[in-house]
Amino acid sequence: MRNQDIRYKRHRFPPQIIAHVVWLYARFNLSFREVEELMLERGIDVSYETIRRWTVKFGPLIARTLRRRQPRPGDVWRLDEVVVKIAGRSFWLWRAVDQHGVVLEEILQPKRIITDKLRSYGAAKREVAPGLDHWSHKGLNNRAENNHLPFRKRERVMQGFRSPGALQRFVSIQSATRNCFSVPARRRSAIAIRYHRLEALEAWKIAANVA
Repeated sequence: MRNQDIRYKRHRFPPQIIAHVVWLYARFNLSFREVEELMLERGIDVSYETIRRWTVKFGPLIARTLRRRQPRPGDVWRLDEVVVKIAGRSFWLWRAVDQHGVVLEEILQPKRIITDKLRSYGAAKREVAPGLDHWSHKGLNNRAENNHLPFRKRERVMQGFRSPGALQRFVSIQSATRNCFSVPARRRSAIAIRYHRLEALEAWKIAANVA
C-alpha cells in the first residue's frame, strides 16, 4: 500500500533523498544541522532549513501511513505524562502505550489533569465498558514512563521546542517511526533483528512513497 498523499513535484532533490533525510531526523537523535553535515559528507549539499521544511511537510504524512500499517494494539494500555517547557511555560505530554511498548497515542495539554483514584471512574466504567479492568497504581506505568526516555534524549539534542504545535508534530513522527523500527521481544536473535530492520526500512519507503 503506497502513500498516495505524498507528492514530490517541484522539489529540486529526488524523492529518495528527501525521504532519507526525513528518516535520519526521525529515527536518530540528530539535529537538523547534524543531518545537514551527514548529507554533505555524502556529497549532497542541502541546508538544515530545507531539511526542517521537508520534515514539517512530509514527516506527518509518513507517520500517518506508518500508524495505519501498525498491527492491532495489545489489550493492556498504560498512560503516563511528562512535563515539557516551551517558551517558559509548562505543558504536559500524555502518552498511551500497550503492554508491548507500542505508542498508541500522544496528546499535549497546557494543564495537568489528575485522574488517579477518581471516584467517578467506577460509575463511568460500569456504564461505558463494564468488562474493562481499570487499575490505578504508579508502579504499573513503568513501561509508559520508560517510553518517555527517547523523547527526553531528543529534547536535549533539539534544545527545546518552539511551539506546542511543533512538539505535537514531532512526537507523532518520532513515535510512529520508533514503533516501526522497534524490535519485538520475540525477535531477539541477530538474524531476526536484521530481517526486522530490513522490513522496517521497506515499510518506511512505502510510507514515504519511494519504494
